Amino acid sequence: MNQELSILIITAVSVALFHTLLGPDHYVPFIVMSKAGKWSTLKTTLVTILCGIGHVGSSVLLGFVGVGFGIAVAHLQTVESIRGNIAGWFLIAFGLVYGIWGIRKAILNKPHTHIHPHSDGHTHSHTHIHAEEHAHIHEQPDGTGMTPWVLFIIFVLGPCEPLIPILMYPAAQGHLFYVVIVSLVFGVVTIGTMVGIVLGSIAGLRFLPTKQFERYTHALAGISIFFCGIAIQFLGL
Repeated sequence: MNQELSILIITAVSVALFHTLLGPDHYVPFIVMSKAGKWSTLKTTLVTILCGIGHVGSSVLLGFVGVGFGIAVAHLQTVESIRGNIAGWFLIAFGLVYGIWGIRKAILNKPHTHIHPHSDGHTHSHTHIHAEEHAHIHEQPDGTGMTPWVLFIIFVLGPCEPLIPILMYPAAQGHLFYVVIVSLVFGVVTIGTMVGIVLGSIAGLRFLPTKQFERYTHALAGISIFFCGIAIQFLGL
């Protein structure tokens, strides 16, 4: 391995790591949706990986088109910027709609107590939720069946901003093989970091007393995603 390729690989690892850590959109949606939807560890991992592949893959594909056709990097950055704006607004809209649905669900699921008197003078009470009484076995639990695909579409639209100008175009000055290697390294580190943060955060949440907030999880998930989108769109995170 020559020095040029070594430098490119080290840069790819560093950029991918910090790009992912500093971008809350890379992990917050998966953490809150996994918690709200009671996803298994396997489902959470698969959804995160799938969205990560879509996120990195779309920029890699665009980068190869740019390299192959000799398109100026400035033009590709404009395309990436437009994609980023669209993804940011989609994230905001999804969080807002999901949050409103979650608030409505929390209100409908408010527990209440019924008191039943008996002829012998004794009474007993029980607490229940009407929404649970009317649930049917064929219904999608928690109404979150489509959310992984919504997240996937948003992540496909969302660009990896530093990938093309910082890594792919410099790598293309050496050999096409360099572009492939750098793209693979960037993708693996990005997706690996996403999965690590998501699973680590979910494991940590298990130690927190969240039982009393359970009926608000969907609302909190939507609000978290909404503010995540706000941070991406207006704060440039």
